[in-house]
Amino acid sequence: MRRCFFCGYEYPHTFEVFRSTICPGCSRDVKICKNCKFYSPGAHWDCRETVPELVKEKDKANFCSYFKFNESAQEKDEGDKTKQEEAKDAFNKLFGD
Repeated sequence: MRRCFFCGYEYPHTFEVFRSTICPGCSRDVKICKNCKFYSPGAHWDCRETVPELVKEKDKANFCSYFKFNESAQEKDEGDKTKQEEAKDAFNKLFGD
């Protein structure tokens, strides 16, 4: 299921993504690293593809030719914590911080 990283708007499978594509739900850029299936924080340049140069702003439109929409993106609720946040909280509890 294709969803906007920011607002969770569900895109139809026929929805085409270009560099200038804007989300109908929140008016933010769609062709961004955070909507891509290759986006992987912690990987080299946060990407599982062999991109030739760093994309600094992961939430802004870019010219990456590897972009493929993340089909498994899940809707995010404001109250939900990411796995990274949960791990950080567990780490802080372990050391009393």
